[in-house]
Amino acid sequence: MADLAYSAGWTMVRRAPEGAGRAVFRRLADRAWRTRNDGTRGLERNLRRLIGPHATDAQLRALSKAGMRSYMRYYYEMFRLPAMGREHILANTRQSGIEVLEEHVRSGRGVVAALPHMGNWDHAGAWIAARGTPLTTVAQRLSPESLFQRFTSYRESLGMEVLPLTGGAANTVGTLARRLREGGLVCLLADRDINGTGLEVDFFGEKARMPSGPAALALNTGAALMPVSLWYDGPHWNIRVHDEIPVAAGARRTERIQDTTQELARVFEAAIAEHPEDWHMLQAVFSADHDADLARRREAEAAPYDDREQRQ
Repeated sequence: MADLAYSAGWTMVRRAPEGAGRAVFRRLADRAWRTRNDGTRGLERNLRRLIGPHATDAQLRALSKAGMRSYMRYYYEMFRLPAMGREHILANTRQSGIEVLEEHVRSGRGVVAALPHMGNWDHAGAWIAARGTPLTTVAQRLSPESLFQRFTSYRESLGMEVLPLTGGAANTVGTLARRLREGGLVCLLADRDINGTGLEVDFFGEKARMPSGPAALALNTGAALMPVSLWYDGPHWNIRVHDEIPVAAGARRTERIQDTTQELARVFEAAIAEHPEDWHMLQAVFSADHDADLARRREAEAAPYDDREQRQ
């Protein structure tokens, strides 16, 4: 069903008038917000950390409504991007800092572009590829496999090389390192710990978990680690390539990766605070939420056994 739904989306959205399509996805966002589905509640759980405990519930709800509309705009554009065309993508993008990134690549030095889940990261990949810089990225393996292949084909059609996070024929980390040593561009979403092996960092006044991959790749290959933030401004896409984060000094590798990841989190924090409605983070990021979710799962798994013991 999921595969069929995405297939229909990629087919129908391209054919529908743009104004009508955007209106439909805006209504979908508002419906999800009104019903406070799991995604909306997850988004509000994260946004509460941004606006602080003294913000009112009304302020949080207004921000989450804007956030859901921004998130559904991402989905609408994801379905429509292949039909937008190179010139449209280039003409409607505003950027700063890209010249430094491109100069690194031209000089043969690889770049790790680390992004939070902001704005439209698929567009950002299509845009830099349209400017003549190929890139390699990693995708979380989805179920069913046909849906993962559909996403992979979609991103490859935009000019990206897509490697699976897990289950690939080749070693993904080794391939990324090879691309960087060859002077290539590797783009990674880096504000969410997917596989449970991330590092704890300070983020909006709390502990949060983020992947160590970008910092480790920069340390291992000598590539430039450059944060990138994305946001919307009316009809325009905005891309900011931040200053390079030097790999932290130190005697121990683990400490260097930890300190570098913490600095990356600091840049993300400032960028997200400027455009909180465009941070599309519906999953757990903060350690307290990870722990609470784990406790609920364990309680749910144990409940049938407890009930059985009571009946016995």
